[in-house]
Amino acid sequence: MTVSAETEKASSPPSGFIRRLYDWVLSWADTSWALPALVMLAFAEASFFPVPPDVLLMTLSLSRPLLAWRYALGATLGSVTGGLLGYLIGYGLWALAAEWFYRYVPGFTPELFGQVGDLFVRYDFWTVFIAGFTPIPYKVFTIAAGAFGINLPIFVCASCLSRALRFFLVAALLRRYGARARIFIERYFNLLTLVAAILLLALAAVWQLRG
Repeated sequence: MTVSAETEKASSPPSGFIRRLYDWVLSWADTSWALPALVMLAFAEASFFPVPPDVLLMTLSLSRPLLAWRYALGATLGSVTGGLLGYLIGYGLWALAAEWFYRYVPGFTPELFGQVGDLFVRYDFWTVFIAGFTPIPYKVFTIAAGAFGINLPIFVCASCLSRALRFFLVAALLRRYGARARIFIERYFNLLTLVAAILLLALAAVWQLRG
């Protein structure tokens, strides 16, 4: 199994440290440890790692489309489990870990963390769901959920639904349309997930008002 030049080019992040991380992640696609690497990547990304599992999920699903569902399931299980680690970090260790996350983890700022807390007060389930389904940094929300004491069953339910929906949708598109789907995902998928999440949130608000 090899990573095509087209896939690598489309998935290329900015140069520097993050680029080296991307290259390291993609290198696992050519090994017999590809699926465990995907699970561990999804686990780590949900709590501290900057590279999203979609990068490796797309590469593997293109290389072996018949195993796309297995890869999507592995990414889902890894991400939800990693989200629980993020929750535990926020719940029990945030006072000790906050400075490290603000300094070394991309996307983590005190301002953003405070804004996430405000969202949890208003929309606990939907805040986790939207973070899990869209390209919004999921790790910020998993740790914030623990730090702000969000109900754990609600957190787990929202994480399972959103992560599974995202990863299985990516796998389905790649399994059905191959490289054409990869081009579409790279260009439009994140925007479409944001639009879909906003529509879901709007429908939930209307439903609540009608109730």
